[in-house]
Amino acid sequence: MQVPLYQAKAEFFRMLGHPVRIRVLELLQDGPMPVRDLLARIDVEPSNLSQQLAVLRRSGIVVSTREGSTVTYALAGGDVADLLRAARRILTEMLAGRNELLAELQQPQA
Repeated sequence: MQVPLYQAKAEFFRMLGHPVRIRVLELLQDGPMPVRDLLARIDVEPSNLSQQLAVLRRSGIVVSTREGSTVTYALAGGDVADLLRAARRILTEMLAGRNELLAELQQPQA
């Protein structure tokens, strides 16, 4: 039985729903990166990073290559970077709205 599109979308967003995975994707926007460099930039245990990279790899959102003992990860396509930029714009708009409300609440009552 085929999964409804809305359910597939929900599963995709659930897959993105981990801070380490988001951080990995943000870092990979600048280009492929070896695991050792990801570890240096993300404050997590190697086993945790490995688990999160496996989730991203299984989903097809990142790809990996191995040269000797070095494993390098890269985004599978540019659409992921577009999605992260769109999320940043949406969050900026949401937070700007909250700042406007906060400023309004801080005004002396008339």
